[in-house]
Amino acid sequence: MSDLTRDEVAHVARLARLRLTESELDLFTSQLAQVLDHAADMGSLDLVDVEPTAHPFGLINVVRDDVVRPSLSHDAVLAMAPDVEDGRFAVPRIMGEAP
Repeated sequence: MSDLTRDEVAHVARLARLRLTESELDLFTSQLAQVLDHAADMGSLDLVDVEPTAHPFGLINVVRDDVVRPSLSHDAVLAMAPDVEDGRFAVPRIMGEAP
């Protein structure tokens, strides 16, 4: 484990204006030490021959192709709406008056 001390975590907490209880200080010292150890492990990896990528996996489109199919007509959809105005759905205003 890293050489992170409880006093160092308390100092960082003070700088961040965080009030930590004694139990939180113990817990966070242990957790932060684990994070720093993991970062050190990652830093020690030999990545010279690894090409930089934006994503670890090849991205492919997994959705189906768009296919035109029969659907409801404009009038049929509006007939099911609770309120219609000028051939469109009418919805209540949620903020003040119209511009």
